[in-house]
Amino acid sequence: MNNLRFDGRVAIVTGAGAGLGRAYALLFAERGASVVVNDLGGSRSGDGSSSKAADSVVSEIRSKGGKAVPNYDSVVDGNKLVQTALENFGRVDIVVNNAGILRDKSFARISESDWNLVHDVHLKGAFKVTQAAWPHFRKQNYGRVIVTSSNSGLYGNFGQANYSAAKLGLVGLCNTMAIEGRKNNINCNVIVPTAASRLTEDILPPDFFAELKPELIAPVVVWLCHENCDENGSIIESAAGWATKCHLVRGNGAILRHKITDTVSPENVRDVWNQLTDMSQATRLNSIEEASSTLLGVLDEIKSGPEESLNEASGVFSYNYRDSIIFAIGVGANVKEESDLQYLYESHENFSTIPTYAILPSLMATMSSSLITEAIPGREFDLSQVLHGEQYLELHKPLPTEAKLTTKICISDVLDKGKNAVIVVDGKTYDESGDLIATSQICTFVLSAGGFDGKRVSSVMVPLLDEPQRSPDSTVKEKTSVNQAAVYRLSGDLNPLHIDPSFALAAGYQQPILHGLATLGMSVRHVLKQYADNDSKLFKSLKVRFSKPVIPGQTLCTSMWREGNRIHFKTTVSETNDTVLSGAYMELHEVKLPAKPHVVLCSGKVEELPSDAVFHGMKERIESNPSLLKSINGVFVYHITKSGKVTSTWTADLKTGKIYRGEPENGIKADTTLTIDDSDMIDLALGKLNPQMAFMKGKLKIKGNIMLAQKLKALNTESKL
Repeated sequence: MNNLRFDGRVAIVTGAGAGLGRAYALLFAERGASVVVNDLGGSRSGDGSSSKAADSVVSEIRSKGGKAVPNYDSVVDGNKLVQTALENFGRVDIVVNNAGILRDKSFARISESDWNLVHDVHLKGAFKVTQAAWPHFRKQNYGRVIVTSSNSGLYGNFGQANYSAAKLGLVGLCNTMAIEGRKNNINCNVIVPTAASRLTEDILPPDFFAELKPELIAPVVVWLCHENCDENGSIIESAAGWATKCHLVRGNGAILRHKITDTVSPENVRDVWNQLTDMSQATRLNSIEEASSTLLGVLDEIKSGPEESLNEASGVFSYNYRDSIIFAIGVGANVKEESDLQYLYESHENFSTIPTYAILPSLMATMSSSLITEAIPGREFDLSQVLHGEQYLELHKPLPTEAKLTTKICISDVLDKGKNAVIVVDGKTYDESGDLIATSQICTFVLSAGGFDGKRVSSVMVPLLDEPQRSPDSTVKEKTSVNQAAVYRLSGDLNPLHIDPSFALAAGYQQPILHGLATLGMSVRHVLKQYADNDSKLFKSLKVRFSKPVIPGQTLCTSMWREGNRIHFKTTVSETNDTVLSGAYMELHEVKLPAKPHVVLCSGKVEELPSDAVFHGMKERIESNPSLLKSINGVFVYHITKSGKVTSTWTADLKTGKIYRGEPENGIKADTTLTIDDSDMIDLALGKLNPQMAFMKGKLKIKGNIMLAQKLKALNTESKL
């Protein structure tokens, strides 16, 4: 394989006196380039100056037969750096903007001087050096530019607001230079390095620091600067002998008005917020022209009016306290459960309606209209072919215990799934004062109605979410009544499939099946009891898929996983192990754990692991030495795996001194999340496994505040964690 050479090329490398810049300069020179080694010779914070750093690198290059000259100017005097290249080598082909300083302080404490100095070196410096070289690049129809960003710029980092802003600013600068330089064969790219340098020497753990050799990143930068590399306008991340490309992406979004004469209110935004923020089908736009073109398409859609404007209907849904109580009984509310009495007794001080009752107004409006049966041109079918496939519900106000509600529904999408079809019905339910009570989306599955050459994917469907890949945080088991469907149908769904044995048999079932919404209502009760102390006012929204039917009398097992205020859940039938509700999650306004958890494990006791002893040991050390809390002061979540799957979760709240099995309680958020195998956790605690090497090798995965995890070593003198 031919070696990549830079004979006859001239490279300017800023901040080249040490670390990454030195590695770049040495490799360019080794491959034949003449190098201007720029370094002001100041400290990490930008104070002072010295010629020693640049001179040392130049001497090293010359001792190996290479060509190099030093430059000691500040990068804000970019023309002086370029003049050095011209005076010594007659041209300039490559600019690597690597110079950097740190002045880390929390956002509230950053001075104007700290802000300006960091921006001068990182952002303004890159601008000034590259702008000075630009006319020469254009004249010779060739140039290569590197700007140096950071993960702090891409993702933010505590105490680095000035640095983060400058580093992301460099991405924007590169994007524009890449566009403007393209016609003159001037390529500009971003490098996002993580390397051992003077900027990171006392920040990264020593073992981790030792693995982040600048020499492992230099080849990536050198390739980006070669004449055979046509990469332009890209963000390349690299560390420890690994590299990847990063993209900014955009979701499909949501339309906030449906007519050109409509205004947009905060309520319009609120009502489509989940769709607006959905990134499940995110795509990358390659240019500002693409962004403008997409916006013009949206404007054309608004001007022409919504496609579903003729596919609208409305209905009135009235109910009283008796109806609320009957619905509660239909979804399993029981007087033996003290907290269920609020759903069953009209004089209870907290008398309330179970949240999923809010689905019925849209459902009844849909089933009583001809929208569904007329939704697919050229296809005739009846309601016996229509199945309730998915359901979304969001409550904007607590549901009254009696009310007269008006619901407006529309067909928002129709999908061709081959043999079958999916019809998406959006509904909005209002009270008598005109306030929006609920937003609903019903996805109906229509058998034998597909094959009309329609689209297969929808941008308006609220997405399902898979449950986390770990054991459930809690599980509740409840046996349905053999009369469950007979009671639930009194709430309005009188389909004989749920009561008539002969009708059920004709539909392919051995006996009548339970309504999917009855199954959902029972699971929602389980989630509310476990994570909202059975307070229906804490319900915000849910999404679910109805996967299989339930036979009245079978036992439902609702498994739950908490992720902040989102509770993922999956419901199975204990007798058959069939999943009947999937992809489901409920959003709560806040988590409120009950004083007495309503937990019945479907699969027996929680599996005990050898690593449990580590957490019991943590408890003992905290109890015997409370001062450790002050030195650590963080909340850590451990996901313990076996055979690659999360089997156990522990929370170490080292702010309050509580260490317990499960996710953080009472709305507490983890500062750091660690995922590690059970046996590796034991080795880590015994000091047999180095945490930095475990992290580098992927045995220990850390999310959140990585640096905070270093403080855990104070918890156990035998542990290196």
